[in-house]
Formats: sequence, C-alpha cells, structure tokens
Amino acid sequence: MTLDSAAANATDVDSAIPAQTSTAAAPVSVWATAQNAPTAQRRGRYHPDSTAHPAKMFPAIVAHAVATYTRPGDLVLDPMCGIGTTLVESLHLGRRAVGVEYESRWAELARTNIELARDAGIDLDASVFHGDARKLGDLIPAELRGQASLVITSPPYGDSLHGHVRANRTQPVQKSNHRYGQVLDRGNLANVGLGRLLSGFTKILAGAAEYLAPGGHVVITARPWRQHAELVPLPTHLYTCGELAGLMPVERCVALLGRLTEGELVARSSFFQRDFVVKQRASGLPVHLIAHEDVVILRKPEAAEATERRRAAGRFPFGTSATLPSTGASGLGSVAA
Repeated sequence: MTLDSAAANATDVDSAIPAQTSTAAAPVSVWATAQNAPTAQRRGRYHPDSTAHPAKMFPAIVAHAVATYTRPGDLVLDPMCGIGTTLVESLHLGRRAVGVEYESRWAELARTNIELARDAGIDLDASVFHGDARKLGDLIPAELRGQASLVITSPPYGDSLHGHVRANRTQPVQKSNHRYGQVLDRGNLANVGLGRLLSGFTKILAGAAEYLAPGGHVVITARPWRQHAELVPLPTHLYTCGELAGLMPVERCVALLGRLTEGELVARSSFFQRDFVVKQRASGLPVHLIAHEDVVILRKPEAAEATERRRAAGRFPFGTSATLPSTGASGLGSVAA
C-alpha cells in the first residue's frame, strides 16, 4: 500500500470520520482580513466621524468571525462596541445585534451607523445601550439571556498602538484620537493598569456569558504591547480571564493587519506605530511592527460539560482553578479576580 492510498483510507480515531486528504478547502487559523484597506472596508457603511475612534476593529475581522460562528438570524453581542463595527457587520450578514458602550460619544455614533444600515434596507433588530459593561445585567434586557450565538469584542490596550498622526517637515509630530474619554476617568478600563483591566474584563466576560446560548462562542481580538520596554502578553492573559468567567478555550487564530502580496506581507500601520518601532530599534530593542491581531476564541460549555467541569473542580480543587497572573515587573501590580 502506498502512502497516498494509506492516507486515503485513514480514519480519525476520535471521530471515526474519514480523514481529509486535501487541505485545499480546510479553514486555516490565519484570517486574511486586510486585503482591502480599513478605509475601503468601512466606506459607505460608517459615518465619517467614525474615523476618530482610537481603536476600531477591522470590519473584515468581524465579518469572518460572524460567518464562521453564526447562522443568519442569530444574535451577536458586543459588550464594548465602540462605533458599532460588530453590530453593523452582523446586520449586513443577516444577523441581529446588540451592543454596550461606556462612552456616550461612541454609543451615539454606533446608533448612527446602525441607522445607515437601516437606510441600506436592512430591517433586523439592533440596539446599543450606554453604560458600564461590567454591569451587563443592568443594561441588556433579561429576555435576551441565553439567546446570543456569538460575542465579539476587544479590550482597550497599549496607547502606543492607537491614534492618528499629523506630520510635516516644519512642525513637530502631532498625535490625536489616541485616548479613550477622559484620562482621569477610572471607570473607563482604558485608563487603568493591567491588573484592573484584566479583572474588569473578566467581569465583562462573565456577564456576557449569561447572554450566550450553551455552545455559543466568544471571539476576542487583542495585541501585545510594550510597557517600559517590557512585553505585555495581553492575548495570553485573556484565556485566563475567559476561564475565570466559566468559558472554555477553543482556539487561537491570527487576523492579519497587512495585505498579502507575492512573497511579502505589507503592513497597514499608522505613522506613529512605525515611528515607535524605528525609535525602539535605534535604541537597541529589536521590536517588530505589529501586523496582526491575536484572536482568542472561547466557548460556553453545554449543560453536561458545565456539570462535568464543576465535578472536576471538586475532585481537583488545586489543579483546575485559574488565577489572573501577577504583572509584577511591569509595575502594574497583581490582581485577584
């Protein structure tokens, strides 16, 4: 028997389903979400003021997640919805949507963007609630509990990654739209240290899980960043947040922030991000230009799975509990969930 014929007759011992011999149609963990520029992705669907938001998610990232983890008519939730990218793209794919936004400015803009979808002839339920996502139960109608098939969101992170820049040869570089709200507003998770960010985000995930149907998925996009030259591996920490919120880790993917060309990846990054990398390398720190978002994928257990997890936790109380990591050397303190 040749290797090819053996592969053709092979079966997956776990599922007893014939193994695929061709990967041509198999999905991959790298999402090619930046083949078109962000401006082109948003053209015609978003109000021009949307560009001012410091950390907009690529519409193509949302579209990929919605198409992968939901069906037409399903409900999609974003507890930190910003300008409403998750909601708008979900509507255009035939899904219902609900979002929560802490800053009133962006909540109103998200509603405006939903109205643009309505103007385009989309007549599906979509709502934006203004408030603190750590209190989802006080904001989103109770009748939606257990109804969402998918949660998509992204926590705030690393101000070196955000913002718009104006530069010319006669004046210093001017940066704008790189902050969330008022810097002194400690209710905004963008303005607190890593420990409080992780603790707050865990509460948000736990609240969002209440609105997820059993078996529903959570998709979180995030990037690592550097704090005083030290790498802050935020995507890794988010798995711990999810487990503390009762969710199961499923997968880790990469959503490209660059365009694939023949033999290279052309990053779609701001002047400020490039300037940051150039200066860091000049000072002896060989950092790289970020050209992707980490995509953390979690799932709400089915009832039987949740019961088994609780039993396992009872049998092995010291081996299954998750704790948020200390952020020690970064000077951001430790955190308890």
